[in-house]
Amino acid sequence: MKSFISQKGGILLCGLLMAMMILSVPPASFAVIQKGQPAPPFKVNTTSGQAVTLANYKGRVLVIDFFASWCQPCTKSIPHIIELNRKYAPQGLQVLGLSLDEDKDDLIDFITPKKLNYPVALANEELQTDYGLHSIPTLVLIDKKGVVVEKYMGLTDETAKKIEAAIKRLLAE
Repeated sequence: MKSFISQKGGILLCGLLMAMMILSVPPASFAVIQKGQPAPPFKVNTTSGQAVTLANYKGRVLVIDFFASWCQPCTKSIPHIIELNRKYAPQGLQVLGLSLDEDKDDLIDFITPKKLNYPVALANEELQTDYGLHSIPTLVLIDKKGVVVEKYMGLTDETAKKIEAAIKRLLAE
């Protein structure tokens, strides 16, 4: 009987601790951006020192590329993103790279030889949470009105085709 009570008490205590942990996590940590909803606002400073906000991109189609220098799939996706920007920037596409790296100097060392043709900034934890980031690379496509059109996790050949088709469609609107 004593064993049953201590076991029941342990289960109760464990459940109580889990409930406290869940309740102590701010609701923003559960943020998930939804298609058709306004993109969460942000303000970042690029590696060149320029302040950039979501409002800077109003009237433009925006691709946000969440990546990190230590992420091999991210590194492999960069040439595709550079090409998208080269091809569609004259029609109104903008790309913003948001890195999960912690050190700006390491980030600059990583991006300089890659010759990125778009601005890059560090993504703080709040920004990662606001955009519901769970894995990288993640690309978020935002229309000219600042509305989330799609969120792509990972970049395969098939996904790349879908992204390019969506960009063409949005630029034509």
